[in-house]
Amino acid sequence: MISLAGRDIMHAWGKFLFTGLGLGLLIGVTLSMAGIYRGMVDDAMALLDNSGADLWVVQKDTLGPYAEPSSLNDDLYRGLLGMPGVAGAANVTYLTMQVRRDGSDVRALVVGVVAGGPGEPGQPRQLVAGRQITRNHYEAVADLASGFKLGERLQIRRHQYTVVGLTKRMVSSSGDPMIFIPLRDAQEAQFLKDNDAIVQQRRRTGQNPGFNRPGVPGLLEAVIAAQSSNSSVNAVLVRVKPGHSGEEVAEPIRRWKRVQVYTRQQMEGILIGKLIATSARQIAMFLVILSVVSATIVAFIIYTMTMGKIREIAVLKLIGTRNRTIGGMILQQALALGTIGFVVGKIVATFWAPYFPKYVLLLPGDAVRGFVVVMVICTLASGLAIRAALKVDPAEAIGG
Repeated sequence: MISLAGRDIMHAWGKFLFTGLGLGLLIGVTLSMAGIYRGMVDDAMALLDNSGADLWVVQKDTLGPYAEPSSLNDDLYRGLLGMPGVAGAANVTYLTMQVRRDGSDVRALVVGVVAGGPGEPGQPRQLVAGRQITRNHYEAVADLASGFKLGERLQIRRHQYTVVGLTKRMVSSSGDPMIFIPLRDAQEAQFLKDNDAIVQQRRRTGQNPGFNRPGVPGLLEAVIAAQSSNSSVNAVLVRVKPGHSGEEVAEPIRRWKRVQVYTRQQMEGILIGKLIATSARQIAMFLVILSVVSATIVAFIIYTMTMGKIREIAVLKLIGTRNRTIGGMILQQALALGTIGFVVGKIVATFWAPYFPKYVLLLPGDAVRGFVVVMVICTLASGLAIRAALKVDPAEAIGG
């Protein structure tokens, strides 16, 4: 029996191949969009894994420290060390900002940590070169994605830091590379006002009659000293002792310390359900639009090809070919076009994924599901062409 799909493909293989390439680029964009979402989720999980924490202690009634601002006194961690089930606790600050280097800027998540070993909460992990921060000032550990190298100097606010270590896959939930600096320096960068603002605040405070009353010595000096210092952090990272559950340790901390405590599962829900939810919905809308466009393109191409061989279809009907056979041939052509498009799309998505500014994670499971969706789209899109083919009058085979 004549294979209408095979004969037509071989007769116009160039047109069919270029059509498959165009469809493949569209499918490649679709796979990349799914990979971007997977990359965002992976970045969020990497942020939690790299923190080394089992619990996140933040300001009460906030979703900090990643989704909302949070401010705690930096002496809180001492009280947490005495709580049941707590193995370790460390202060940490987070500040997304532009880090200056040689006249250019690098957007990064600046993390303030207390000098310690790699197993301590908040410490840089996955060190690929150099060493950890050992001094209380002016040292930094940067992620490779930031572009900094060992020994290079960077500027944060008004101070310069020397890069003493490099990490890999230490990123924020939005994909910005992390730069670790000593906690005191980070507190100054995040909370301390610039010199002009401090001078203006001191002048306003000095002009307040309430601070110049007789019998209240040293009050003005105390207020000025408080305004010039800072003792706040964004969160306290807590490690739980073996044999204790996160919620079991978190509940007494909430009750006695009057703070908000999140477990790993709760923090995952905040990052995925709150922080990247809008981006996820936007990507989902793009996927739906791209799927509709792909279906429209396949339907138009198959319909055009079918209408181009009306006489051949009429001849097949005239010699007694069943409608099921004719419909099957058109369906085969649509599936072949979808297969070529998917193969091309998977290749180009894999090729250009590393060049995206954000991390693109292409999972094999997504590729399998994508192939199934493409086949379903091609099957549905061929329906219009099959319907038109079945309406062809066999008399057209001998018509003028």
